[in-house]
Amino acid sequence: MPYSTTPVVPPGRMSAQPQPTLVAGDLVLRPWTPEDWPVVVAAHADPAIRYWHTRALTEQAEAAEWIAQRSGAWAEETGAEWVVEDESGVVGRVAVYHLDLHDGVGEIGYWVLPEARGRGVAARAAAAGIDWAFGELGIERVQLEHSALNTASCRVAQRLDMSLEGVLRAHLLHFDGRHDAHLHGRLAPGVRPVDHADPNSVT
Repeated sequence: MPYSTTPVVPPGRMSAQPQPTLVAGDLVLRPWTPEDWPVVVAAHADPAIRYWHTRALTEQAEAAEWIAQRSGAWAEETGAEWVVEDESGVVGRVAVYHLDLHDGVGEIGYWVLPEARGRGVAARAAAAGIDWAFGELGIERVQLEHSALNTASCRVAQRLDMSLEGVLRAHLLHFDGRHDAHLHGRLAPGVRPVDHADPNSVT
């Protein structure tokens, strides 16, 4: 069934070109490669990452599949995922995923390895991802969902100027049960919601 709206981002804009490498100060965001599987295993051995992201990857084959899915998301135009590095090596991961290019909406996600926490890595890397999503890709809204108990993610959202828009009741399933989720959002520069009803619209 055809849409009555024009795509915000034309199909093919992502897949027609290679995924870029981004730079944010001392941080470099590069695409994942198959050789990164030890990082994925090490990350998911961290109790905090396993808890908030509800994944338990313990073997090379599982990590390789995880990386392949992330690489495939670019070709499918459903997400862009990066390894985050600094001069010490890999420090985390950031993603603009759950992309709907027709509607021009995506979601930001991230994790940071234990040894790199407390240095603003998540906020700086996520800011680079959001700048790319708004500037290079051209979507119009980025949102963030996280457990209402994850106060660290709330602080990251504040640093990213992502407004807290509401609470989604029992929205996320974690190992210990269902969590309420905070929904944060940020609009691209110049984007404003319609503030009046169309008298010709069908109700």
